[in-house]
Amino acid sequence: MKEEIWKCTKFEEMYPQRLLVYENMPQIIYVKGKLPLEKRKTVAIVGARICSHYGAYQAYRFAKELTQQGVQIVSGLAKGIDANAHKGALDAGGNTFAVLGCGVDICYPKQNQKLYEQIIKSGGVLSEFDNQTPPFAGNFPRRNRIISGLADLVLVVEAKKKSGSLITANYALEQGKTVFAVPGRVDDVLSEGCNLLIADGAGVANSVESILSELQILPKKKGDFRHKSKIWLASHEEMVYSCLDLQPKNIEEIFQEVSLKPGEIMEILLKLELEGLIMEPVKNYYTRTGG
Repeated sequence: MKEEIWKCTKFEEMYPQRLLVYENMPQIIYVKGKLPLEKRKTVAIVGARICSHYGAYQAYRFAKELTQQGVQIVSGLAKGIDANAHKGALDAGGNTFAVLGCGVDICYPKQNQKLYEQIIKSGGVLSEFDNQTPPFAGNFPRRNRIISGLADLVLVVEAKKKSGSLITANYALEQGKTVFAVPGRVDDVLSEGCNLLIADGAGVANSVESILSELQILPKKKGDFRHKSKIWLASHEEMVYSCLDLQPKNIEEIFQEVSLKPGEIMEILLKLELEGLIMEPVKNYYTRTGG
């Protein structure tokens, strides 16, 4: 059965209370699924659509670990950073919410259809635009004020000098919200926007703990699951695990470094992923889990 679309106006109790304090918020919000919980800390994670593997991993990692600490994740369902942030939250078993630049009855981009459906089951998608409103380019900068408005903190993972992510950051600053950015290489175009934000006073997102501290959340202690599980790895599994680190590595590189047949390696990668020791933040790229 398809999830029903419902709407709320500024005059209804269901309308997000966080948005009521800003003058330029929509009179009506259309929803498929649920709205974010008012009293739960919320982080918006945004960034480049065409991102690096490093950026995709950081978006996934921050979202997953923040979700494990009880934080809600908001983003925009775009390719790249947004999609990986939503995936991280979902893989942690938490709620995530997508603010769309089209009607909530439309999944844009189309390749995120499965992700769109998963978000609706655990959280929700919302928009100020009527059903069947196409994803016009001008809609996306406008919807960014809602993304920042719903959040306690905005985290920019990768962004060029001129990008929609910086528009979201500017909205956040106008709304009195805290902005953090993941630092990047000085010669990396995708890091120019983040490095500029940091130079202008944004917080440096060098760890999940830095975000939690800003949100005044005391981190829950996590057992060293990776270390305990690693003890029980068979020799072949240890070979595959040992060739990975926290930087995503392509499957072809793993094939070259591990003296096993590709089929055996793929089986081991799947087993390690199911055990929570590694993850695949981007297709055919593998990394150890943090923690």
